[in-house]
Amino acid sequence: MKVDILAIGVHPDDIELGCGGTIAHHLKLGKSVAFVDLTQGELGSRGSAKLRLEEAKKAKEYFGIKHRENLGMADGFFQHTQENIIKIVEQIRRFKPEVVLANAIVDRHPDHGRAAKLISDACFASGLRRIETSINGQIQTHWRPKAVYHYIQDHNLKPDFVVDISDSIDDKMAAIMCFSSQFYDPNSKEPKTPISGKDFLDFVKAKAASYGRPIGVEYGEGFNVARDIGVDNLFNLI
Repeated sequence: MKVDILAIGVHPDDIELGCGGTIAHHLKLGKSVAFVDLTQGELGSRGSAKLRLEEAKKAKEYFGIKHRENLGMADGFFQHTQENIIKIVEQIRRFKPEVVLANAIVDRHPDHGRAAKLISDACFASGLRRIETSINGQIQTHWRPKAVYHYIQDHNLKPDFVVDISDSIDDKMAAIMCFSSQFYDPNSKEPKTPISGKDFLDFVKAKAASYGRPIGVEYGEGFNVARDIGVDNLFNLI
């Protein structure tokens, strides 16, 4: 069950919007990935919880990954509790990722910042030996990821680093559109939302271009990190 990257989002489609290009790029590099959604996005103005789960499965299949779990926390009302931390710890110990990708540290949607703190704290707690967890009766061993990186979402935060996704921008946009209930559909009878217009999809692509330009590539995704970033080879930087 061990994976290289565990991507976590509070709503189904957060991962695709925030780091879908990074996921696709690293899958092409041969890295293994699993997804965890904290809620079913049941408070969304469009679609339904059931439909969002079906769309999440479609996106999982598009990426070609084996595992995508939904923890069933309360959309809009989940709290920073021991119970919710343990739910995430169980998944971290299950997948033993080297890297965790998590929601934006601050954003327009208040769930995003709350989830960022919850996920980050769970990554720390997962490394504590005296926190006991199990899945399907199997006692889990402690595990702490080497790094937690927060993908940037709606707000234009200044990134601490940018991943070149020029080879994966089309994959990012296709994965986003797996959530067809949420995004642009000229035939939809659902209510309009800030993300349902064609202009939002244009914004997503333009934003990727804006993050790519400063590092000299066509498209990029930005990330924030709470700790200092270290490298062992200057020539790995672009």
